[in-house]
Amino acid sequence: MRHRSTNLVGRDSVLRTLGKALTGARAGRGGAVFLIGESGIGKSRLAAAATELAFTSGMGLLRGRASSIGPSAPFRPLTEAILSLLRVEQVEPADLGPYGPILGRLVPEWGAPERGRDGESLVVLAEAVLRLTGLVGRRRGCLLCLDDLDVADPETLAVLEYLVDNIELQPTLLLGAIREEDCAALTLARAAARRGVCELVELDRLPRAELPRLAGGCLDVEPGLVPDGAVELLWVGSAGNPFMVEELVTTMVDDGILVHDAGTWTLSGEAGTALSSGLARPLARRVAQLGPRSRELLSVAAAFGPRFPLAVVQRVTGMSDRDLLSLLQGDLAGQLVTPDEQTADWYAFHHRLSREAVLAQLDRAEHARLAGTLADAVEAVYPGLPGEWCEIAAALRVDAGDRAAAGRLFTEVGRRALALGAATSAVSLLDRALEYLPREDLAERATALELLLQALAEAGLVERALASVGLLDQVGGLSPERRAALHTRLAWAATVAGRVEDGQEQVHLARALLGPDASAQDQASIDVVAAHLALDLPGSDQLAAAERLARQAAEVAESVPLPVVACQALQLLGGLTRHRDPEEATACLERARALAVQHGLPIWEIHALIRLGNDDALRHGDLTRLERAREQASRVGAVTAQYQAEASIALHSVLHGDFTRASALAGRVLVATTRLRLLETTQYVLLVRAVLAAHRGRRKEMDSTLAEFVRWEGDLGLHAPRVHGLAAAFCALLEEDRERALADLARAVSSEDNGSSVYFLSGRYGLHVLLKVLCGQSGRDELDAVTANPASGLRWDRQFTRFADAVLLGRAGRGDAAAEAVVDALTVGQPYAMSQHLGLRLVGEAALADGWGDPVSWLRTAEDHFHRAGVATVASACRALLRRAGARVSQRRGGTESIPPQLRSAGVTAREYEILALLVGRLGNREIADRLHLSPRTVERHVGSLMTKTGLPNRIALGEFAADLIDGAA
Repeated sequence: MRHRSTNLVGRDSVLRTLGKALTGARAGRGGAVFLIGESGIGKSRLAAAATELAFTSGMGLLRGRASSIGPSAPFRPLTEAILSLLRVEQVEPADLGPYGPILGRLVPEWGAPERGRDGESLVVLAEAVLRLTGLVGRRRGCLLCLDDLDVADPETLAVLEYLVDNIELQPTLLLGAIREEDCAALTLARAAARRGVCELVELDRLPRAELPRLAGGCLDVEPGLVPDGAVELLWVGSAGNPFMVEELVTTMVDDGILVHDAGTWTLSGEAGTALSSGLARPLARRVAQLGPRSRELLSVAAAFGPRFPLAVVQRVTGMSDRDLLSLLQGDLAGQLVTPDEQTADWYAFHHRLSREAVLAQLDRAEHARLAGTLADAVEAVYPGLPGEWCEIAAALRVDAGDRAAAGRLFTEVGRRALALGAATSAVSLLDRALEYLPREDLAERATALELLLQALAEAGLVERALASVGLLDQVGGLSPERRAALHTRLAWAATVAGRVEDGQEQVHLARALLGPDASAQDQASIDVVAAHLALDLPGSDQLAAAERLARQAAEVAESVPLPVVACQALQLLGGLTRHRDPEEATACLERARALAVQHGLPIWEIHALIRLGNDDALRHGDLTRLERAREQASRVGAVTAQYQAEASIALHSVLHGDFTRASALAGRVLVATTRLRLLETTQYVLLVRAVLAAHRGRRKEMDSTLAEFVRWEGDLGLHAPRVHGLAAAFCALLEEDRERALADLARAVSSEDNGSSVYFLSGRYGLHVLLKVLCGQSGRDELDAVTANPASGLRWDRQFTRFADAVLLGRAGRGDAAAEAVVDALTVGQPYAMSQHLGLRLVGEAALADGWGDPVSWLRTAEDHFHRAGVATVASACRALLRRAGARVSQRRGGTESIPPQLRSAGVTAREYEILALLVGRLGNREIADRLHLSPRTVERHVGSLMTKTGLPNRIALGEFAADLIDGAA
């Protein structure tokens, strides 16, 4: 039998550290701890002890480990950890919102997410894992325990790094075990420790003084009863490595060096040289003592790997279930292997030295033969080599010396990793494929290289991809069409990375390969990339070039069909044509959505729906489709798309004057996108927050937000139409600085003329026209030219052109028509609370000067709005204009918020409203005066004022009006 201690010896301080970290996780203070040490030092046993502590305290548990059989499959530790949770607890994808479907990459039964521009980011996947642990650990804490991270795949380590950096506010302890050797996991852990976001526990060997405790635990006696000579031999043979101590104790007992007699242990006389070779010789002796069938069984198992599945080993040995388990559980074999604790029907060697001792009995030829036989067995037991079995078979073919078969299998594993989104692992796997594939196998090498270039592009290794593309000339085997497709893919990768010149070069190479007689189908994929590239090139004709290329691509892609290319082209056209023809832009987006639905492309459908939602919001002020896009993105796990939809909803909420909702949405999205490093969406949300600050009249906040935008690599020049037209100009108007507002609007329009921006709320077709009319810089001809342009049809802009029309009509002496134009402007601007009242303030001044309409009522309405909104400058300006008009301006006092809008606009004060409410009871002046502590004469004066402001003939009518008003409010 194998002698193991039931206690962890010499690790009390480590257990205290782990216990403290678990307590913190239960209290909502997450953290990360890495156990680092040599093989056999006790990392796995400490992790198991922490797991036991977590379990007994009721914490949620996720346990996984990296594969020790060949290269680690992408995400294996995370998949195993989540599956270990789902075997004992019920968690539904819907519980995680949009992040549930993202975990389909790790949890097969949750379904693989649709791949596209959303959901591919490892950071988004990492956030999904973080949210899962937060959900599991809510109110009780969670332990995520990952072992053998020294052999983990790059994607798992990328997720791990994100978790370490963001776990502090989660109720989760991340516990990782890493062998102390040169590996990426150890580099990650040490870097995280330097940043102060994790704790490293570096495990030392036990001091000699602790060996009696450990040996006593193995022998089930008190430490003092372990012979001193035995302790000395253990120290010499193990140097304090706990695993080696336990193995040596077992060997000493089995070999008669330690003898049990009458409840005590004694050392035999042959002990002097028995352990001179440390652990290797005793293990080899143990293997030599195995019977022929046990040796055969363990030889097959060792050739497979440190862990081995019974089904495969049984197929190779031909043993029955009974014989197989009997041999594995025998005394000698049981000292070398043990059932795997985490995977049913798998066994594992106790230690790598145990496996090496078995392999040492095999010569190279026999090892290769067994590896080939095992590879055949794997392919027979698991047809099609699903999951990690393809990689296992590839590693076995390498050991068997069948390099060509290994290369083909590694090519397939790389293809699968790429499809899973594990691009970095795919690069490593495809590099191995090219290493093993014979030089003369041109077709296979060409396929592997093609996949490698795709993987490099998706992994963001654009520079290596561009440098490696020349290898295509060396291998041959690819048609011009396939090579052109590769160059096109690289062009897109370069475009996304912002490397415009490299993108252009790849487009040029692709076109050269296809030649002048290229099919329209092959050209379409290139055209849509070239169209996107054109937007980043200088020159006034680039928008036209981009539109021409996008139209060509869309026309061909729809006829072939190439649905993804068609969606790319049509959605680009939707953005390019909106400023010129909103109807055509909408039609392009509707067509893109229909194609996405027809061809089952949910990601592209969502992006089309977001653009259509923006379309509805701009043209009609309706946010229904944007809300639907947000819900649909959440349902399919399109996290990035959901944040884009929410950012758009936030912007339109600003325009609608719903500043509370806009602030909450933008803040929530910004927290997520900054953590996920979603650069483009983060920049957009910061611009939304700048617009929000501007529409509240908060210049300092607007400026600081724009500075943050620049820190996130935002280009103020590129976004000048939004920065100056939608933000700064409105802020200036709320400061009553019309000259500054005009200057900002002029900058917005100028930047639109000189650049490649197609932004559609710069003020060109709305506010700019109104301000120019008000200050006499524009007349009827310019207004008519603007409103004749289809781009002026957006509802936000139309409210301002209708106000401008009213001003011009009033100046022309057409007062009635001017007043009707104001009513029309208010109807058009009904969704937009702030801009609607700003229009009334601006037009009220013009009407007052030119003597038309009802400027007093308009100014009262505007003054009330800006007073309640806290924009004191505009409210004060309205009151000054009212005084100029000879209207009575009420003193602002508490309680005005309770006055119905129609009475506030009539100038009813808070005191007058109090008196009006008391008139319902037919009270006389003296009775009202007593209740309000006023003089009867003051009450009489207020009642008279109420009759004037409401237009009612007498006190009785005023009382009836008040009764109806109060009943209606109730």
